[in-house]
Amino acid sequence: MMMTSKHVRLIGRRWRACVSGWCRLMPVKVLLVVPAVVAGVITGAMAHVLKRLVALVSDGVTGGLDAERCNIVFLLLPVAGIVLAGLLQRYVFRRELYHGVDRLDRSLAARRYRLPFELTFAPVLASSVTLGFGGSAGSEGPIAYTGAAIGSNLGRALGLSPSQMRVMIACGASAGIAGIFKAPVGGALFSFEVLCVGLSAPAIVAVFAASVSAALTAYLLSGRTPDISFSGIEAVTPDCYLWIVLLGVACGVYSAYYSHIMRVMTRLYAGFADGWIKNVIAGGVIAVAVFMFPALYGEGYGFMAKVLGNGESFSAYSMFAADGSGALTPLLMAAGILAVKAFATSSTNSGGGVAGDFAPTLFAGCIAGYLFASALNEAFGLSLPVADFAFMGMGAVMAGAIQAPLMAMFLTVEMATGGYSMLLPVAVASTVSYCVVRVLHVCFGHKFRWVRS
Repeated sequence: MMMTSKHVRLIGRRWRACVSGWCRLMPVKVLLVVPAVVAGVITGAMAHVLKRLVALVSDGVTGGLDAERCNIVFLLLPVAGIVLAGLLQRYVFRRELYHGVDRLDRSLAARRYRLPFELTFAPVLASSVTLGFGGSAGSEGPIAYTGAAIGSNLGRALGLSPSQMRVMIACGASAGIAGIFKAPVGGALFSFEVLCVGLSAPAIVAVFAASVSAALTAYLLSGRTPDISFSGIEAVTPDCYLWIVLLGVACGVYSAYYSHIMRVMTRLYAGFADGWIKNVIAGGVIAVAVFMFPALYGEGYGFMAKVLGNGESFSAYSMFAADGSGALTPLLMAAGILAVKAFATSSTNSGGGVAGDFAPTLFAGCIAGYLFASALNEAFGLSLPVADFAFMGMGAVMAGAIQAPLMAMFLTVEMATGGYSMLLPVAVASTVSYCVVRVLHVCFGHKFRWVRS
């Protein structure tokens, strides 16, 4: 007998009735944890797919180029990436996908818990084009949006209540962060600090279950290797903590600058009525930034690994480096990258690209920590461990810019060390940076409020 649409609808109704009856019989803890783990595994796999797609696109368009030197091609690729991302959003998916975390936050505030099915894959595809062609941002925003859609659609298929759907969205979003950074605790804290989702005890267990399963899935699929490996940790002596506090102050001031530029540029791009003009201008800003400092191409994990591995070895990554000689060359280049990074990231995310804002704060923090320690060593003859300070700077700028100190602390140590041996110094720098930004916020109003994407 031929299967008709009527039969399909009948089967669907019976399936939902069966599942709903099963859900009513299940204990609340089990009801939430089981689908949370499933959502975590799927989202972790999607995080790995996104990483692979970005790498494939990037390798395809930059094959044969020297990543350490400026190249005229870098003036073309970011523009093409932003325009292609805009084309996908306008004519293929027919919806805007940029600022995914902010859109997700608004959906939760409006109690819109049914996210469209196409969001389970559309942000991943658009982000792979944006970042693969050189967009200077991260992949966490799109995967968090994708994870939330996976959780939402899974909850809808199971016939969950609106309150349970809210939990599933939080589980999926946290799983996205945990999977893309391979940081389970940091991913779980994303729902509490960034999305500000108030959850019950069973829901908290579900969020952690989803985050752990996502991080483990991404870790296994990637060959059990971290994206950034920081193994050369030096012992942090008590004498260093005064300098760590000063690092937090410096990173807090820079975080305020970074957030202010992000806010100004987001408003600027929002004023463009023509989307194509906005795409081209934003792509042009990114192109100039990447041409001057090729380290800004893409997410920048490879460059961060070089800084953490040997902070003195990256002076060639600039059009101003010449032969890379001179003690001040790396310091001037680091200062230039810090000044330009916010413009490149805001142009990527607000100019029509589909990317995230968390990884750029880690990148900027790594450079800020390197600049802080290297400058002091050069000026006063100190022997501060440059790589350690670069690592602590990652958490400090993320905490200050995003205003999520707990997530920044745990995410930083989990993604790069796989342990918690550096948690205390990272926590000190992150807390000081967070407090500095809060003080500046009180003194100067909303100028330093973070603009999420």
